[in-house]
Amino acid sequence: LSRSVFRRGNVMYLRLGEEEIEYNPDFKLYFQTKLSNPHYKPEIASQCTIINFIATERGLEDQLLAKVVELERRDLEEKSKALAEAAIDYQIQLVALEDDLLKKLAEAPEDILSDVPLIEGLEATKAKVKDINDAVVKGNITQKEVEEAR
Repeated sequence: LSRSVFRRGNVMYLRLGEEEIEYNPDFKLYFQTKLSNPHYKPEIASQCTIINFIATERGLEDQLLAKVVELERRDLEEKSKALAEAAIDYQIQLVALEDDLLKKLAEAPEDILSDVPLIEGLEATKAKVKDINDAVVKGNITQKEVEEAR
C-alpha cells in the first residue's frame, strides 16, 4: 500500500518489493471482505479509504424515497422533517416537566396537600402533558398521511 512511485523519463514506476513496475496514476485497487466489522492496522487504515456498506433494504428504500419526495413534493418532505423536529421538542419538554415535578415533590413539606403552589404546579404540569400528548397524536396522524402520500 505504501506508494513508492518515482518517475524515470516520461514513465512512472512503482517499487514493489525488489521489482520496479510501470505505474498508472489512474490505477485503483479495491478490496472486499465478508467480515462484518474488519479491523486493520493503523498504518494500513491511514492509507486507505474504508467504506462500510452495511445497510438494510428498508433503510435504503426510506433514503431513496425521501430524496424523490424532496424533489417532487418538497412540501411533504418539509412537513415530515417538521414533524420529526416537533417530536424531539416534545420529548425534551416532557423530560423537563418530569424533572421539575420530581424536584418540587422532593422539596415539598410532609403534608403535600397543604402546599397550594405545589398542587397548582401539578395541575399545570398535568395540563401541559395532556397538550403535548394531544400534539403527539396529531403528529402521528399527520406522519401517517405523509407516509401514505409518499
